[in-house]
Amino acid sequence: MASSQLDAGRDGLSRLRSALPFTGRDWGLLLVIPGVVLFSSFMLYPIVYLFYISLTDATFAGSVIGGGAELIGLENYVQLFGDPQFWTSMSTTWLFVAVSLVVKVFVAVGIALLLNHARVVGKRYMRAAVIVPLGFPGIFTITVWRGMFSDARFGVFNTLLGRYNDVMSSLSAPQALLFDVPIGFLSGRWEAFFAYVTTEVWLAYPFMVIIIVSALQDVPRSLHEAAMVDGAGWLQRFRTVTLPAIKGPVLFASILTAATSFQQFLIPWVFNQGGPARQNELIIVYGYREAISFNEFGLSAAILIVAIAFVGLFMLVAVRYGGLAEGVGEE
Repeated sequence: MASSQLDAGRDGLSRLRSALPFTGRDWGLLLVIPGVVLFSSFMLYPIVYLFYISLTDATFAGSVIGGGAELIGLENYVQLFGDPQFWTSMSTTWLFVAVSLVVKVFVAVGIALLLNHARVVGKRYMRAAVIVPLGFPGIFTITVWRGMFSDARFGVFNTLLGRYNDVMSSLSAPQALLFDVPIGFLSGRWEAFFAYVTTEVWLAYPFMVIIIVSALQDVPRSLHEAAMVDGAGWLQRFRTVTLPAIKGPVLFASILTAATSFQQFLIPWVFNQGGPARQNELIIVYGYREAISFNEFGLSAAILIVAIAFVGLFMLVAVRYGGLAEGVGEE
């Protein structure tokens, strides 16, 4: 009896589906609509509104909200592309992304290999220690690093370099090995850039280590054993076995962290507001300064729209040519 009731229910459901003007694919689209609406509300609408502001002469927030701004077309974009500071900020931003990404990949892969090595004792506790930086608020971590890079002689790194000088002097080391302490980590362009990269690596490497360690654990041990039987050394096994196996996860983590680096604001702003003399002003800091310091909301909106376009293009190219979209859309 229960079986007949179940069959009757299925027949009724089939007749209901056939009576409705929807196919199976249409039902799938209907289920996607709520997510599309939420995505549009929280992502697309702000971008569209930001683009609208970039076409106006808004000079403060009230002129946008109160309707006092007038449409001026693409004048803000013309002014932006003619501003040397825009090109300085853009080139510095991409240099920051490239340098920090290379350092993050090398550091993360090295730590992940160490944490996955069979001879390392206490790997479980070491893995827990590696992700500790993720537990602190970003502003707290950045403020601590700023203190460590202090230009003062009692700053952590200047103190360590001073101790190094003392040791080298006691050993009668060549004068060329000694550092001129204190070093202006936050007052020199490239010194501050080095401080930005170091802090960015500290903030991002735990995420990459987690992904790479997970990928390393999926590499079959039999492949390494077969390579060892063939006489392959550690470097050859890494190049022919390990690297191809973790290439996809490393690329995935690199794309995400690179996009995050492009949008970095807190590090340059907390350290020295993109100084000295705006030489290290990353693109988001540049847009923020135009809006808050100079009250150029229309121009600031144009800066951020260009930044969004660059990030979107970068993600599209990286995902497409990085092979991360393979199989998507295939039935």
